[in-house]
Amino acid sequence: MRTFQIDESIIKYSFGDPIKTQAIVLEGTETNKGSLDYLEVSTGENLKLYYHMKTEDIVLGLGENQRGINKRGGIYESFCTDEPLHTPGKKALYGAHNFLLVDGSEKFGIFIDFPGRISFDIGFKHKDKLEIIMSGLDADIYIIRGEGLRAITHNFLKLIGQAYAPPKWAFGYQQSRWGYKTASDVEEIADCFIENDIPCDSIYLDIDYMQDFKDFTVNEERFPNFGEFLGKMKAKGFRLVPIIDAGVKIEKGYDIYEEGIQKGYFCKDETGEAFVAAVWPGKVHFPDFLNEEASKWFGSKYKTLIDYGIEGFWNDMNEPAIFYSEKRLGQAIEVAKQSENENLDIFAFFKLKDAFSNLSNSPADYGSFYHLMDGKKIKHDKVHNLYGYYMTKAAAEGFKEIKPKVRFLLFSRASYIGMHRYSGIWTGDNNSWWEHLLLNIKMMPSINMCGFLYSGADTGGFGGDANGQLLIRWMQLSLFTPLFRNHTAMGHRNQEPFAFEKETTSIIRDIIKLRYSLIPYIYSEYMKALHKSDVYFSTLSFEYDDEISRRVENQLLVGESLMICPIYEENAIGRYVWVPEDMLLWKHMGDSKEVFSIARKGHMYLEAELNEIPIFIKKDKMLIMGKSAKNVEALIGEELFVVAFVSDKASYTYYDDDGKSLEYQDGTYYEILMEIQKTEDDFIITVENYGNEKVKKISFQIFDNNKNITRKTFIM
Repeated sequence: MRTFQIDESIIKYSFGDPIKTQAIVLEGTETNKGSLDYLEVSTGENLKLYYHMKTEDIVLGLGENQRGINKRGGIYESFCTDEPLHTPGKKALYGAHNFLLVDGSEKFGIFIDFPGRISFDIGFKHKDKLEIIMSGLDADIYIIRGEGLRAITHNFLKLIGQAYAPPKWAFGYQQSRWGYKTASDVEEIADCFIENDIPCDSIYLDIDYMQDFKDFTVNEERFPNFGEFLGKMKAKGFRLVPIIDAGVKIEKGYDIYEEGIQKGYFCKDETGEAFVAAVWPGKVHFPDFLNEEASKWFGSKYKTLIDYGIEGFWNDMNEPAIFYSEKRLGQAIEVAKQSENENLDIFAFFKLKDAFSNLSNSPADYGSFYHLMDGKKIKHDKVHNLYGYYMTKAAAEGFKEIKPKVRFLLFSRASYIGMHRYSGIWTGDNNSWWEHLLLNIKMMPSINMCGFLYSGADTGGFGGDANGQLLIRWMQLSLFTPLFRNHTAMGHRNQEPFAFEKETTSIIRDIIKLRYSLIPYIYSEYMKALHKSDVYFSTLSFEYDDEISRRVENQLLVGESLMICPIYEENAIGRYVWVPEDMLLWKHMGDSKEVFSIARKGHMYLEAELNEIPIFIKKDKMLIMGKSAKNVEALIGEELFVVAFVSDKASYTYYDDDGKSLEYQDGTYYEILMEIQKTEDDFIITVENYGNEKVKKISFQIFDNNKNITRKTFIM
């Protein structure tokens, strides 16, 4: 074991010869420190870490994974998995996010930089034992310290680098469905948004837009004159966002396939031939994204669609998902032939059934193809968790070559820590279940802790059928998530906002309009978190150190000013809430109706009818808003509206930038500093403007501890 001091808060313990995953951006200095802080280590066939948990310990993290915010009591796997049924017993989903935060008498973070399969047993086999087992002996283990949970997370986020910033339009509402098969389908959806007066920024193109499911192609019959169509849609106020899949169809004459074969850019099987699997197009090869030349080649191919006018992409099926391989399919068919004339007992029947049900995403397949990484041949299962990361990195680096000064929307299904510097993620193929709405709430702070700020779920659920009530309650959560996308699958009911009865459509319209009013706050808090290596969503325990706040799993802090308490149970018209300090409760009810009250510290029952959105504003904090519009580009931004809850003194720094370039990375952005000081019988407002020429007027609505309202206007 070698030891490296990264900075005063982080030590790296390096075992064997770890794969350089590019997860981190800081390197340290080698030291003579011996034992691993906090953890016991054992080696044999696998590297194992142990920690004895105390009764009061809470374990946070693991990003996109199952169960609660507190991961204690569960067993989890880090192995990017195409898993559409996110039921409680599933141990792995699409992301491999190997960061844990122990919150007890000892507070510290653990990051396991290891791209193969890892098992995390957090008090499952033994309630007090944390056991981490890697499928190998070569890994970098980081121990992160800090004064409290937020500080530890901040130190970890500095280690892994600044998060990705999408263009500002990507904070608008986005509509998607697997099943918009033609240009006329897409235009009809856009026209329905316009006719129903519902704001929207983008409509997604699933696999239907491609020619025979081939990457970087457009079906000219279903989408004729694609460039002109994109221009027509943009004139209506909508951007189109196409999907790109990992598998490249095997087809003579298809240029991506021909080039990949000619240049040796596909993953190889044990014989040195391009590995054959099957996904949407049937038989495919997988580009070897871990091969630097192949990565640059694939990244450059996005230009085909960018040249048409595309400004955003979502990368899918990049765990990589495998429907079947030739070898495994042949074995299954052989089992079927042998079973044809048999009297199948229970064991023979299950053997036959398993031969086919286990075809997809087979561990044997993942262990049977290879990458060329840094000039070395390496088996895929050793680096499996890097595949989606490196595909998305290839896209982002391609964008920089194609349009070096422009921000593109980009998010991915599969991910590994480090990919957050290049894109966002969505939480994959969920279902229209109330349980998945609650899971969405619990995932968001964990995902943020692992660096992924631009994130969200398929609002309403991808699989299954959402009723209007579920979609409304889910949207009341998603209006705060940076990625706000309604996405569903072919074969299920339509869940566009206008696909329901009039009352439901009206409520959803109001939610989406509120989202656009909140974009000044959402974008400001997102970008400040990015610049400060902080989180956008956090648990209550990041801010409040009482025992109840440590245990709350269904309320979130959003930025520096807000607490949200979504309704996540069917037919509920309220819920219990823990209020960790006096807060201003704003109930938004649509049609310009709103009610304000003071929520006193303690337990309360929060009533919230289906059309009511409760938002808690923290003490001595401000919520910044603007006027709604049909899309982000139509937001004028000349007037800001501030709702503040002030008992003594409140301050807020409002951040903005051009929303489209990368100049924010060089410090080109604008800030307005606002301060409200309570006096004996009034409030004194101070505003300092640092470069924001857009804002001309700020209207303040200030509440004190007794719910007295003071209204003031500040002209810039």
